[in-house]
Amino acid sequence: MAIMSGQNPLSGEVSCGSLLQQLQLIWDEVGESDEERDNMLLQLEQECLDVYRRKVDQASRSRALLLQDLADSKSEFARLLSALGEKTFVGIPEKSSGTIKEQLAAIAPALELLCKQKEERIKEFLDVQSQILKIAGEIAGTIKAGEHVKPIVDEEDLSLKKLDEFRSQLQELQKEKSDRLHKVLDLVSTVHDLCAVLGMDFFSTITEVHPSLNESTGVQSKSITNETISKLAETVVDLKEDKKMRLQKLQELGAQLYDLWNLMDTPTDERSLFDHVTCNISATVDEVTYPGALALDLIEQAEVEVERLDHLKFSKMKEIALKKQAELEDIYARAHIEIDSAAAQEKIMALIDSGNVEPSELLANMDNQILKAKEEALSRKDILEKVERWMSACEEESWLEDYNRDDNRYNSSRGAHLNLKRAEKARILVNKIPALVDTLVAKTRAWEEDHGMTFTYDGVPLLAMLDEYAMLRQDREEEKRRMRDQKRFHEQVTTEQETLFGSRPSPNRPLGPKKVVGPRVNGAGSNGTPTRRLSLNNGPRSANKDSGKRDNTRPAAPVNYVAIAKEDAASHVSASDPIPASP
Repeated sequence: MAIMSGQNPLSGEVSCGSLLQQLQLIWDEVGESDEERDNMLLQLEQECLDVYRRKVDQASRSRALLLQDLADSKSEFARLLSALGEKTFVGIPEKSSGTIKEQLAAIAPALELLCKQKEERIKEFLDVQSQILKIAGEIAGTIKAGEHVKPIVDEEDLSLKKLDEFRSQLQELQKEKSDRLHKVLDLVSTVHDLCAVLGMDFFSTITEVHPSLNESTGVQSKSITNETISKLAETVVDLKEDKKMRLQKLQELGAQLYDLWNLMDTPTDERSLFDHVTCNISATVDEVTYPGALALDLIEQAEVEVERLDHLKFSKMKEIALKKQAELEDIYARAHIEIDSAAAQEKIMALIDSGNVEPSELLANMDNQILKAKEEALSRKDILEKVERWMSACEEESWLEDYNRDDNRYNSSRGAHLNLKRAEKARILVNKIPALVDTLVAKTRAWEEDHGMTFTYDGVPLLAMLDEYAMLRQDREEEKRRMRDQKRFHEQVTTEQETLFGSRPSPNRPLGPKKVVGPRVNGAGSNGTPTRRLSLNNGPRSANKDSGKRDNTRPAAPVNYVAIAKEDAASHVSASDPIPASP
């Protein structure tokens, strides 16, 4: 039972002493010698020492490992604090006390928390730095839009300060990207509008700059590199220059169309076919915005039409030239400038038939002549208006003389009061003739001094006409005075005869009814006396330049501009008739 009890220590308390007692009992029963017993006890003791020594060594190694773990944990804790930029950490005891395991148990939660915080901080750094690398690569053109780049995070510096620096850098890059993107979109929009106006393919034009700029790609995927922006800007400049040149070309063609239409009197319905060309003839580059306004096919259509009208102009050259010549002659006629129309027309026809002159040059020359004629007519306008007033006054003066010679002018016949009113106005107008002539002479002389040439009216020098009028007026006044003196003399003789011999009919007055003023033949008075009459009834355009010649000291004047009659006043002017006031 002792042996069984030693073999089964679980059945009771077993100790080294009890086991040794059991061993002695066994030795006694077997009869072991003392020497063997001593050897066995020495062996047993040595084995016990070996066991203890092993256990001590194992415990020492375990303690060293725990100490190393504690040191590593403390070092890792300090390193994490430094990497995260933290000076202290809430949750770790300030004093390092207790056993090694207790110290490890105390630092483990804080170390685990710092490791999680490090992982989260690394994720934040990865996110910010990857965005920075992506935007910087898109700006630099080193990566494509949408391509992901994994950055290298410096785990030794994961501080919030460093993270804020990266975030600030990211904000700057995002702002720069936004500005560049807006600039790219504005340039793309400008290219689109210009291509629409010019009738060009926008897709092919924009993809030549960069494939990502077409409308199929997203906004964020478009290239924003310096090279792309530069190419876009150059494309816009080229398109604007092309637009400017096309508009200039179209305006030139439009002006040519207008000139050709006006030359050939093209109907409105035919002109309306090219309203899309002529509508921009005075527009600026910025005002032309609707699509296709400057397309090449439109310009080609205008060029073809101009070429067609040019060919048509050659066939109608004579008609056009004669039309312009008629316009020129009309200007000269209204300005009372005499030209040789037949010779001018013959010269034009000869030039066209010879083919030695370019039709456009001939028409341009005629346009210049028309312009000069208009300028000359404008310079003569003031004088011509006064000439017309003078001639109108002379017509009234002629009518007034006929009216004064009418013995029945005061009869109560139909229309007599109208003639009386006209006579009153005519006398006022006639009294203004001398001043009007003086003004006309002064202005004519000033015009001749400025232009270095003689002012002619329908081929006759105006000053000569005015000089002739002044002389005729003076002759008329002298004739009137002579007739008045003669009349007074006859009246005095008649009075004396009546006093001596009694009243009797005057031999100078025929008996019978009074003579009524009727139509008179130009050049003879009522009693057959020759007269010098310058009639205005036909006007200056029917003047006979060969009549009314004067001596060598005075230029010849036409006989068609003033009506001044030298009549036999004795037979037409009574003593009671009013006489127009002389200047």
